[in-house]
Amino acid sequence: MKIAIYGRTVPENKTACVRDLFNELEKHKLGIFVHASLFEYISDELSLTKEVELFRGHDDIKGKVDFMICLGGDGTMLDALAFIRNSGIPVLGINTGRLGFLAAVASNEVVEAVDALLHKKYSLDKRSLLKVNSTNDVFGSVNYALNELTILKKDSSAMMTIHTYINGDFLNSYWADGLIISTPTGSTAYSLSCGGPIMVPDSKSFIITPISPHNLNVRPLIISDDSIVTLRVEGRSSEFLVSLDSRTAVFPAAEIITVTKQDFKFNLLKLKNTNFFNTIRNKLMWGHDKRN
Repeated sequence: MKIAIYGRTVPENKTACVRDLFNELEKHKLGIFVHASLFEYISDELSLTKEVELFRGHDDIKGKVDFMICLGGDGTMLDALAFIRNSGIPVLGINTGRLGFLAAVASNEVVEAVDALLHKKYSLDKRSLLKVNSTNDVFGSVNYALNELTILKKDSSAMMTIHTYINGDFLNSYWADGLIISTPTGSTAYSLSCGGPIMVPDSKSFIITPISPHNLNVRPLIISDDSIVTLRVEGRSSEFLVSLDSRTAVFPAAEIITVTKQDFKFNLLKLKNTNFFNTIRNKLMWGHDKRN
């Protein structure tokens, strides 16, 4: 079995978790691929008995590893999508960050996590992705997102107008600071902070959530993820921003953007003792009340 390990940085108080992970992988004689920049950051903390292989991009691990382990928070998990792409490699998130809806394994559960991989004590949570197409093709071959597509004004100028169509039918012209098209996975991210609903991962839906709309009766809308969403932006500025998860690009005004469901999914590893309802209850602290 071969494991890829990806992360950005590791907080000082989580270095023991990293040592435990590598020690456990070596103990079971598993092949280890480490992202090059992460290895440079953590190599002084490790006492490895054999060399590891380094990877820098998608082609370095496609067809070569069985799993990817992400060290970090949900942002790190989103970054991992650029390495996984359509390879189907299952991803396990070990939370060395903060909230951790996707990176749901606690940093003190490393030994149990490796044991789960070895003995197949897990299930695959297949998360849907959205895809964006535009005439300028700014995002290239990685034109998809696990959480959301967000349209934002580029500066502090007046609100923008986002003309929105569903399957060719006019929905609304949103006069707002921006608009979010979210997957169910992204329903607990930016969309939630803008008043959008929480959706279970297998909802097969998109959420359209306006950001600070001028008309207060304009509310988030849930649509089928089989829909084709077409967006056209106009406003005082000649440019606007489009974000796919953590990647942002500048688009010219009047650009036509089309959002659809991607034809492959992101395989999130779920350990046997975890489920979505436990995660949201614990992360959002439902029921945590001093009066109880």
